[in-house]
Amino acid sequence: MDSHNRLFRFPKPQWLNSANTRTAGVYFAGALFSLGFFFFLDAAVFSRTLNGSNIHINFVDWIPVICSSLGMLVINSIEKSRLSADSFSYSGNGVAWKARTVLFLGFALLAGGLAGSVCVLVLKYLINEAESATLWMGIANVLGNGLVMLSSVVLWVSQNMEDDYTYNLQL
Repeated sequence: MDSHNRLFRFPKPQWLNSANTRTAGVYFAGALFSLGFFFFLDAAVFSRTLNGSNIHINFVDWIPVICSSLGMLVINSIEKSRLSADSFSYSGNGVAWKARTVLFLGFALLAGGLAGSVCVLVLKYLINEAESATLWMGIANVLGNGLVMLSSVVLWVSQNMEDDYTYNLQL
């Protein structure tokens, strides 16, 4: 490829486009997702068992996690090839803008989940000047949503890597 037509100065490494890299990316995304839910569920269990304060995790704390999980589900249900589809692809007009709209809504759900968890942290824990053990419940909510968001991005990128030597056989 001509160096004047490339976007970046350095070429993409060849090891980045292998099946093993895609598999490792999917596993890494799963680890990030489970770690994010572990932080939040750890805080929820702590809230009901060992928490000595009057601030507990209730449904308001669960809403950002639910939004982030739905955003992850929406984003990873979109194929990368649908985003650049023209009017002749996939036997329909307007597939690309529909896929882009749904992808935008998925990222909006992810961003809303993260922003909601930050709002819950500020409004519920920081304004009430919670002690450090109780403050951890709000920090775990933000950390969990951030990890779910990061896992969604890692999963989408790793699933949509293209390899020149990969064949997709369909019946």
